Amino acid sequence: MGVITYSLEITSSIAPSRMFKALVLESHNVLPRVVPEGIKSIEFIEGDGGVGSIKKTNFAESSHIKYTKHKVEALDAGSFYCKYTMIESDIKFDKIDFVVEEVKFVVAGSGCVCKMNSEYHVKEGCELREEEIKKGKDKAMGLYKAVEEYLVANPDVCA
Repeated sequence: MGVITYSLEITSSIAPSRMFKALVLESHNVLPRVVPEGIKSIEFIEGDGGVGSIKKTNFAESSHIKYTKHKVEALDAGSFYCKYTMIESDIKFDKIDFVVEEVKFVVAGSGCVCKMNSEYHVKEGCELREEEIKKGKDKAMGLYKAVEEYLVANPDVCA
């Protein structure tokens, strides 16, 4: 099994505390409101959002994927850091065993930079092309920007 690492940085005009709260701590409330055409609901299967919790994301009917499950491996709200592993999905991953994501929001002026690091644990004998990874990252960037716009328009949310 090989590991492919992919990193991405996204800047925002929103403070890191608000972005972290919207995208991590309160994602189960915020994301279905911001992108109802993509995310139908997010629920906790185990735990309450802390380390060891398992969160299930249910996607809208129009999506090519029905659900994913993520396990929270590390969470530090004080430093705006989260690490989680995608442990299950309805889509059969023919090339990937699992994906580990690390997200950290750091102060940048009056806003922040979101630093994301992904580890794709590829099955033995399989090869994962960069364009396959880029598709998922483009969706992540779109979600990030949609949340940012929502927080700009709604300054009391996650304040």
